[in-house]
Amino acid sequence: MQGQLPGELNETGILQAQEVRDRLADIAFDAIVASDLKRAIDTAAIIAEPHHLTVHTTPLLRERDWGSFTGKYIPSLNLKGVWPDDIESLDELLLRARDFLIYMETTFPNQTVLAVGHGIINKAVQAVYYGKGMNEVVKMSNAEVRVLELSATDASTGATSAYASVTAAATAAAKGTTGTATAE
Repeated sequence: MQGQLPGELNETGILQAQEVRDRLADIAFDAIVASDLKRAIDTAAIIAEPHHLTVHTTPLLRERDWGSFTGKYIPSLNLKGVWPDDIESLDELLLRARDFLIYMETTFPNQTVLAVGHGIINKAVQAVYYGKGMNEVVKMSNAEVRVLELSATDASTGATSAYASVTAAATAAAKGTTGTATAE
């Protein structure tokens, strides 16, 4: 479980980010935001190349904090339903996702912003946005992009409309629009 470890993009991850870069090259972004973890920053930097934009970072887009599970190989955990107390709870994760949507709307009002996050936080952002449970949101794959539209009132409640798709480890917000990609 990588969790909040900085991580490095491997060759596949670099190729996926380059594919997203090429697909999004003609979209006019006002800003690009990424998790402050290295693997997301690197993904966002590749996607940002044709836009000549600086990547803004935020800890709000970090992957879920797996506490003492971080860096462990999942099959070796032998869980048996017992989870350590130091794992970020789903409630905490969803509050962080809500805070991210509010951050996007207040920091980048009426702008088109590409946001690059990680699988579970991207799922949490969408759960808050759509007002659904985490189990109701389809997991994003790498190199997938999803677009969300935000407005000041929507960001606080999570209720709005959406269109489009891509994940390379990103979640975007904008002119009332938020796009999402995933960096693993």
